[in-house]
Amino acid sequence: MEIRSLDGDDPATLAALLPGFRETMRLELPADPPVTEALLARLFQRRHGTERIVLAAYDSSAPETPAGVLKLGLDLGDPAGPGHGSLWVFPGFRRRGAGRALAAAGGSALRERGRDLMLADAPSGTAAEGFARGLGAERIGETVRNRLRLAGPAHEVLKAAAARPPSGYRLAHWTGPCPDGLVESYARAWSALEERVNGRPRTRRPSPADVRAREAEAERAGHRTHTVAALPEHGADRGEIVGYSTLFTRDSPMADAGETVVLPRHRRHGLGTGLKADLLVRAAQDRPGLLLVQVFNDVGNTAVVALNRRLGFEADSYWSTYALKV
Repeated sequence: MEIRSLDGDDPATLAALLPGFRETMRLELPADPPVTEALLARLFQRRHGTERIVLAAYDSSAPETPAGVLKLGLDLGDPAGPGHGSLWVFPGFRRRGAGRALAAAGGSALRERGRDLMLADAPSGTAAEGFARGLGAERIGETVRNRLRLAGPAHEVLKAAAARPPSGYRLAHWTGPCPDGLVESYARAWSALEERVNGRPRTRRPSPADVRAREAEAERAGHRTHTVAALPEHGADRGEIVGYSTLFTRDSPMADAGETVVLPRHRRHGLGTGLKADLLVRAAQDRPGLLLVQVFNDVGNTAVVALNRRLGFEADSYWSTYALKV
């Protein structure tokens, strides 16, 4: 196997990987809409505050067709931290050594950068377990992928939840960039995000510039960001964003739910549920072709998992995170 380093922001990279990903997802997630270039652009682009490693394996039998790919995101704010991403071997090239070659090349790339731990996410199952065990990797976590069918019974649940907004708050809505008058408050609310996300930097002290950089990433990858935020009408936090929820849409019938964040002192009032319900109802109204919403949650984040269940999301598949010392 020949290993080549690719640029995840290069359209030629996405065009080369798209056929393999479409074939893979038809097998792994047959109920999903076809993979689009916009989805791959979002998966492989370099994120603000990170370095992105993209390595592809090529078999001598098809030297111009990727046999598989490894992507890793490195948090530049944590120089000794792990590289976190995913490894895929496309169906026509399995059991030829592509996965091992990619894991070895990824390990070398991490060591060159002074890092010694690789984290990789994969659909849970015997194949992934066996491959990880053969490498000496340890399973350290599990994520559930929840899906919501907007046209199904969940729609009435969403409408009912959106019709009962918590009292004492006003809601602000926007599509695209955050309004200038709210961006500093939005950055402060973002700092309350506690869950680490695959391939992205840990939230530290976000600034308005960080907000704008993240917005630009979504736009560059062909995604539109939909946001609803809650601002108290009274008290010390009056006029401040104390909670928000985001959704990313693209040229596809499926969208990705983003973050739902509520500041600690405003929790347990139904604010997160109300924000997310309001956002999803509006998205369904604004985009008639939108049929599905997916979201990935750490199974240990019971509060967020329960919130999604209340809104009608159903578990669709489970993904394991494996740790490999390199």
